[in-house]
Amino acid sequence: MAQMVRVHNFNVSSDGYGAGEGQSLERPFGDADATALFSWSGATAHGPTRTEPGGSYGLDDYCTREWHRNVGAEIMGRNKFGPQRGPWENLEWEGWWGAEPPFRTPVFVLTHHVRPSITRGATTFHFLNASPKEALAQALDAADGKDVRIGGGVATVRAFLEADLIDQMHVAVAPVELGRGEQLWTSPDTLTDRFHLERIPSPSGVTHHFFWRK
Repeated sequence: MAQMVRVHNFNVSSDGYGAGEGQSLERPFGDADATALFSWSGATAHGPTRTEPGGSYGLDDYCTREWHRNVGAEIMGRNKFGPQRGPWENLEWEGWWGAEPPFRTPVFVLTHHVRPSITRGATTFHFLNASPKEALAQALDAADGKDVRIGGGVATVRAFLEADLIDQMHVAVAPVELGRGEQLWTSPDTLTDRFHLERIPSPSGVTHHFFWRK
């Protein structure tokens, strides 16, 4: 089976914003209401933040389980890794996720200021000053035949869309407007020149958008 390049469990508001303004150490998503965007996945039985038994099943849980399926590497932007800008002045910062990040694969962080690789638990972060095409070549090789997930943030997903490198996307649209910040789209229909699109509403209130190439 051919390797695929996927976006999965990417969360945006009803007006297309995936993050607010003013990112900081205390506010990874800036002034956006992160709870409104992510609560659907946290409530599922297999949600990435769940540490105790319980949680919902159904469509939302299916989507959280699919996040890991057949993924051998991830590509993310620097702002998903952390709030720092410019040269890396604090090499003690090793990401938002603590001793055991959820990725458990090689992760390629796009940055103009390269730093040495970091291993945290089962995840190794590599820092690249590279174009989307160049980064993807490295990630596909590291994925060892599995898929590569484009993990975000918004600017990174947009860059890979603009380079026409994405095969499938799953975007969960929350019933909340942000009005400003990092915007993925003005309408999901702007992508239907290249992708099929199916929208499936969930009882949780989010609408799951599934895109696959025509």
